[in-house]
Amino acid sequence: MGFIDPKTDFGFKRIFGSAQSVPVLKSFLNAIIYNGEAIIQDLTILDPYQNPENTALKQSILDVKVKLNDGSMVLVEMQVLPVVAFVQRVMYNLAKAYTAQLGRGEGYSRLEPVIAVTITDFVLFPDHKASISHYQFWSEELKHRATDQLQCFFVELPKFHQSLEQLHTAQDEWLYFLKEAYKFRQAPESLIKKAEFEIAFSMANEGQLSSDELELLAWQRKQLMDEQGRVEYGIQQGIEQGLERGLEQGREQGREQGAQQERLETTKRLLGVLDVEAIAQATGLSTEEVEQLQEA
Repeated sequence: MGFIDPKTDFGFKRIFGSAQSVPVLKSFLNAIIYNGEAIIQDLTILDPYQNPENTALKQSILDVKVKLNDGSMVLVEMQVLPVVAFVQRVMYNLAKAYTAQLGRGEGYSRLEPVIAVTITDFVLFPDHKASISHYQFWSEELKHRATDQLQCFFVELPKFHQSLEQLHTAQDEWLYFLKEAYKFRQAPESLIKKAEFEIAFSMANEGQLSSDELELLAWQRKQLMDEQGRVEYGIQQGIEQGLERGLEQGREQGREQGAQQERLETTKRLLGVLDVEAIAQATGLSTEEVEQLQEA
């Protein structure tokens, strides 16, 4: 048996969100947020449900929710397929997690930083090539960061193209693991010599799954394939409808151009036979257009 795909809901939560995931998640977050520096020394994996005080508000379910040793909170989400207003959804969850820290009557000084780490299996920002992008409150004019209380990291896996032999940093290794791990029948030696990757590949090993877990994994794979099929069908339908509209517009323009050409030919035959007013009335052209043809 091989390895489960870390990009699936089941695979991501098993590898990064279970009780045994602390060293794996710590290494991954240090790589993405701190460029591989061991800033995060400890973390606690929390309940992924974000329940608002007002029950009329939207409830959110995150893939992994983490409390760091310095009090900061990290929201980790894996998104395989594009959805409408996805960036707005990320910002909504970030803002909700930030405001939910305070109880009634508590002061703003109690607020701790919240960081969103969002991984996508599709291109989210086509205007730049970076696999990892970092956003925070920043004045471009003053070149000054107002606060680090709210930060967003976006990881776009389709933009990462390095091979196993080209991995040089912890960021490279984790992006490669997320994108390619499910393709292996045996874990690469160059990765599992590091304890965190040995644990990650062990947790991703399909041979370690129970029959119920294998059934759930198979069901999620089917759901994902069905959803991908619906997305592709929608895209194809849009393309076909666009082509049909374009063809119809082209046919209409062709008919108009043909009719105009026919009017011009008729006008040329009538020049010298009828006066300008009569030709204009007969062909539908303006008297100015007839006079221009006459001069030509």
